[in-house]
Amino acid sequence: MRILVDAMGGDRAPEEIVKGACIASKDFGLDVILIGNEGKIKPYMNRIGCSLEIIHAEEVITNDEQPVTAIRKKKESSIVKGLKLLKEGKVQAMVSAGSTGALMAGGLFVVGRIKGIDRPAIATVFPTQNGPIVILDIGANSEVKPKNLVQFALMGSIYAEGILEIPNPSVGLMNIGAEEEKGNSTIKAAYSDLKQIENVNFVGNVEPRDIFDGKVNVIVCDGFTGNIFLKTLEGFGTYVFKRLKEEVKGNFTYSIGAMMLKPALNRVRASLDYSEYGGAMFLGIDGVLIKCHGSSDSKAISNGIKAAYKFARANISEKLKENIELSIEKEK
Repeated sequence: MRILVDAMGGDRAPEEIVKGACIASKDFGLDVILIGNEGKIKPYMNRIGCSLEIIHAEEVITNDEQPVTAIRKKKESSIVKGLKLLKEGKVQAMVSAGSTGALMAGGLFVVGRIKGIDRPAIATVFPTQNGPIVILDIGANSEVKPKNLVQFALMGSIYAEGILEIPNPSVGLMNIGAEEEKGNSTIKAAYSDLKQIENVNFVGNVEPRDIFDGKVNVIVCDGFTGNIFLKTLEGFGTYVFKRLKEEVKGNFTYSIGAMMLKPALNRVRASLDYSEYGGAMFLGIDGVLIKCHGSSDSKAISNGIKAAYKFARANISEKLKENIELSIEKEK
């Protein structure tokens, strides 16, 4: 299995990307290929003492470029050339920490959508009291229609069952209240539609504060809401641990207690660390396309490559196709 990694994507490219690719190749025994500017990649590879195949790509798409325009104009960019290889089946998965908008646009125009899906969504695994759950969309679609949320629910269900091995996963809509009449017109319409879908175990609305209980296996929302939710949690988690350090520092009694609690605190921190989960998959794209956090370090990239391998090995795209086709047939 060949996994392609965009060496030029992300805030810490190419150094951390190259390191992560080398770690994944060595630790997991994966066939990892780098795509990007060879002249910028090789010095880091030589420094590490690692040898991976490099596919040269002269151009880079940055976060401040208009995604659709960049995809159309920068044919020699690492993202566009990489997505073409994914489309052609020359690689089985692609991993990038680059522009989310460009990956979304490229996924649609270069790789293509799964039939029956209007808009792909980015899905990520999130830790809760009762184990991991799936949240989507976390950034691909700022504005959605009710039918998009219904499709997200279907894709999230297939993901949870195929990857997390949760039978008949429960699905909830992220909302400002649990009552059916709560929310905007889009949420209300999606709620009504989801009640009619036989192959989705829809349980109603879920307030963000209740997500951590893990009583629902899949949480569905638009990309704007999902992205704010995750980034707020990320910032709050960092704030809490910083405050704990400040409180412990200079207080002998607290320091003793902190030493005893250190293993437990480290486990909690690890469970909230995005680098532990690697990357998030674009569900609905006809191929395995993984988006890593923009500020990913080598550990996050390595775990993203591992996740890509897991998704490709589980044939998640094929499972999505099969289940969505069955769903369309039932609706007819």
